[in-house]
Amino acid sequence: MLTTRRQALKTLTAAALGSTALSQLSVFGQTAAPAAPAAATPPAPTGPFVLPELPYAYDALEPNIDAETMHLHHDKHHAAYVKNLNIAVAKAPSLAKVTNVDDLLKHLDTVPEEIRTTVRNNGGGHSNHSLFWQTLLPLNRDGSVINEPKGDFAKAIDADLGGLDALKEAMSKQGAALFGSGWIWLVIDGGKKLNLMPMPNQDSPISQGHYPLFGIDVWEHAYYLKYHNVRADYLKAIWGVVNWAFISDRYATAMKG
Repeated sequence: MLTTRRQALKTLTAAALGSTALSQLSVFGQTAAPAAPAAATPPAPTGPFVLPELPYAYDALEPNIDAETMHLHHDKHHAAYVKNLNIAVAKAPSLAKVTNVDDLLKHLDTVPEEIRTTVRNNGGGHSNHSLFWQTLLPLNRDGSVINEPKGDFAKAIDADLGGLDALKEAMSKQGAALFGSGWIWLVIDGGKKLNLMPMPNQDSPISQGHYPLFGIDVWEHAYYLKYHNVRADYLKAIWGVVNWAFISDRYATAMKG
């Protein structure tokens, strides 16, 4: 009888353990149910402001400005300004019909206060860079094109700034001296004279009533990959790729207005 009881207990224990093991196996062996998909992030507004295409290849300004810098500068930094500007203006129905970023910069005081700083920074970044790309030109390696200020613009440089060499020296010095990030601008001021303006961050001369002709971007992202912390080398190199013909024409058009 004792043997039978012991055998019975063993049988019941083994059955219980087996049942538990099978239960555990069935739990751990199950394929986990797929997680519910995360809610999609709403796409950023795509307009009204659009990233302009570069008017040349990324490597067109080599060796003065390297291809990787141009790629990151245009496709990442400038693109971010456009994206953030579109996000900001989408919050202000009163700006729905504004399609020219310079109009925003001319009238920053009319931009709703809650987005004014964002528009100032990102609108300025968009406007500044859109002009910057146009004022640069692939290096004229064979000397077939005379790339220098022309016409009334050349005369104005002599009269207002003491000549082209003086202009280059002054802009380079101001660029080296500017603390942190910003731009050095050649502008037509309110008196229709050429003038130089150091501006911090992405502030635009347009917001101060001046007309920008050419700006040197001295944010580190404009030069650091190639020139590292030696901003002066970048400021020397950039003069070899300035599109003086474009700037001369821009000056002539502005002076007619």
